[in-house]
Amino acid sequence: MRLPDLFITNTADKGRGVFTEQGIEAGEIIEMAPVIVMSAAERVLLDQTLLHDYIFEWGEDKTQCAMALGWIAVYNHSYTSNAEYFMDFEEGWMFIKSVRQIEPGEEITINYNGNWDDMKPLWFEAK
Repeated sequence: MRLPDLFITNTADKGRGVFTEQGIEAGEIIEMAPVIVMSAAERVLLDQTLLHDYIFEWGEDKTQCAMALGWIAVYNHSYTSNAEYFMDFEEGWMFIKSVRQIEPGEEITINYNGNWDDMKPLWFEAK
C-alpha cells in the first residue's frame, strides 16, 4: 500500500527522492511494504556492496538485516524528517508514517537513525 499521490524524482543533491503531489496529514500511513529478511552472515556480504546503503538493521537484537520492497529504499534522510519508519518484525513489514503535515510538492524524508529526531551522525557523513 502506498498513497496514490506519491512520485519519485531527482533531487538537487541527494539523487532520487519520494515526493507528494497532495498534502499529507500528520500521523498518516504513507507506505506499507514487505521486506526480505537476511541473516547476519548475508549482511556481511551485503556490506561489501552498494546495497549496504539500502538495507535496514532487522530484529529486536539487530543481528539480521532487511531489504524493504516498494519505495522505502528511495526515501532520503533528514535529521528534521517529516516522516518516520516502523518495523513489524513478526509479519515482515515496514511502514512509513508522517510525523507532521507534509505540503504538496514536498519531499518525504525519514531519519535513518530510526527515530525522527535522532541527531547521531550517520555512516555516510564520515565518507
